[in-house]
Amino acid sequence: MESAVLARLALQFAPFSSALDAGFWHELTQKKLNDYRLDESPRNIRGSYYNGDPAGLPTRLTLEFSAFDVNAVTPPRCCPAFGTLYNTNTLQSFKSTDKKALLEQLGKEIWDTIRSGRAIEDPSLLNTFLLLTFADLKKYHFYYWFAFPALCFTEGIPIVQQPVSLAEKFSTCQIHTLQDAYNELCQKEEVTAVPYFLVKYREDSVSLASLRNWNEFFKGQTKVTVGVYDPCTLTQYPGWPLRNFLILIAYNWGSFLDTLEVLCFRDRTMQGVRDTQHSIIFEVKLPQIASVTDCPKCVGWEKNQKGSLGPRMVNLSECMDPKRLAESSVDLNLKLMRWRLVPTLGLENVVTTRCLLLGAGTLGCNVARTLMGWGVRQITFVDNAKVSYSNPVRQSLYEFEDCLDGGKPKALAAVEKLQKIFPGVKVEGFNLSIPMPGHPVNFSAVTMQQARKDVEQLEKLICSHDVIFLLMDTRESRWLPTVIAASQRKLVINAALGFDTFVVMRHGLKKPKQESGEPATVAATINPTLAGCSLFSNIPGHKLGCYFCNDVVAPGDIRGFLSRFDNVLPASLAFDKCTACSPVVLDHFEKDGFQFLANVFNSSHSFLEDLTGLTLLHQETQAAEIWDMSDDESF
Repeated sequence: MESAVLARLALQFAPFSSALDAGFWHELTQKKLNDYRLDESPRNIRGSYYNGDPAGLPTRLTLEFSAFDVNAVTPPRCCPAFGTLYNTNTLQSFKSTDKKALLEQLGKEIWDTIRSGRAIEDPSLLNTFLLLTFADLKKYHFYYWFAFPALCFTEGIPIVQQPVSLAEKFSTCQIHTLQDAYNELCQKEEVTAVPYFLVKYREDSVSLASLRNWNEFFKGQTKVTVGVYDPCTLTQYPGWPLRNFLILIAYNWGSFLDTLEVLCFRDRTMQGVRDTQHSIIFEVKLPQIASVTDCPKCVGWEKNQKGSLGPRMVNLSECMDPKRLAESSVDLNLKLMRWRLVPTLGLENVVTTRCLLLGAGTLGCNVARTLMGWGVRQITFVDNAKVSYSNPVRQSLYEFEDCLDGGKPKALAAVEKLQKIFPGVKVEGFNLSIPMPGHPVNFSAVTMQQARKDVEQLEKLICSHDVIFLLMDTRESRWLPTVIAASQRKLVINAALGFDTFVVMRHGLKKPKQESGEPATVAATINPTLAGCSLFSNIPGHKLGCYFCNDVVAPGDIRGFLSRFDNVLPASLAFDKCTACSPVVLDHFEKDGFQFLANVFNSSHSFLEDLTGLTLLHQETQAAEIWDMSDDESF
């Protein structure tokens, strides 16, 4: 019975309830992705609390989007609260973090500010907090546990006089004088709200002062009244910020006090009228702790929605656009790969790179999926074939339904499927035939005109993209894009697939004809290595050969097969007699345009060989072989 009576007479406090708005979680997401990454180091953040809430609302500590700027302006009529964010990388790490040690550490820091006197000069040091979080950015689930550390007396705080409203204790004149005095103190301290202050009142006046003026302000007084900016709305209990304040008073001045009167200042504005008469005032007797050196016990972890100690979780996925969620999840995967594997990868440049895929078959489908997986968001397909019944089993962007009724155009079907896979991709498709050497276009005026249109369309597409992928199934179909891309100084990636081999190479990125100090193309800025030197040799990037530099014949339908699997990434010097990127070919193309191309299309392979000097080279080589043979026979 006696313990129950003591419990009723001991002072109790309304704990803080965390109020973390959506802006806070959005900002945490951005910080995690762009700044924190895998770093779990503690971060300084700030919140605020307000003492003007209507009755019935919980005692709130609010964290908004500006919480990560510790120098941000405090909202009007709010007290700042400074804290520490511990953001973990995994849910397991969130669960296994030593919460007791974190709370005790922060409690000790508060105790040190009390013993050193720093909390008297800067009372905001009493209102520190900590926030433990884990952000599941794939699901937009945010797990968090908030703590507002409060130091405890070893025994309860006896209540001498029960809390009453200020209207029962003060006259109307005193209440108005208190309001004016508080405003003056805020102006003097240059803050929007003073968390703790000293109070003296008479029948016709009320005066306030800062904590640092305790000895002078209360000189010769036997009765001491202190004020706390109180965010609690309950009529019988003070809010959480009072706890550490009472510890501070007991340690510094408790031995000189018989009792202590506490004014919980609550400042509402109702229908434009200021109202502080609902503030409460009461009297307590503080336990003696002036001789205590060890840090008192610390409490303060917030209870969850079930009323027990434990973390909370907020699910923001329902208020997020599914397309936005998909983009964010893909971006997160990419950034994780960069953080862990390729720190120098310029994802921002990859996202803006425009990729042209010439060929939408087995290679085109798989390259498109891989590009999307690495963050490319702008893809264009070019192909003139239709989806056949044999395609879906090998070409991942097509299904059986795409083969019906003669088959959908591959370029358009690939566009539809990519958009279904990832709505965030910007993709186009062109059903376009690419003219080839040795494939005449002079059968009729219509045929010639169509070939001209196809060439013009291809030139426009190559011009409007940064990286060109040659993914066709014939060798000669790669010639025209190679010539156009070399002339326009575009980066070319060439992939060829055989029965049991494949070849991947990039063409040399030609230097501009007139050095202007600007990059040759946007693609050259993606990675300096691409425009600089080869990844596999010391050959400068602009001197690397193209797909056709590695042969000494004109483009034809030539394929080679080996009896074993082989992965070939050739790096060789540009060939001065190359039938695609040599100076003589580019000069004729840039000077004569379609007329030069028409001659190539309508002539045999010997046209390019004669033009580039390959014919003469072959003749010289054969003559040298004959000479070597005659020498051998003379022995």
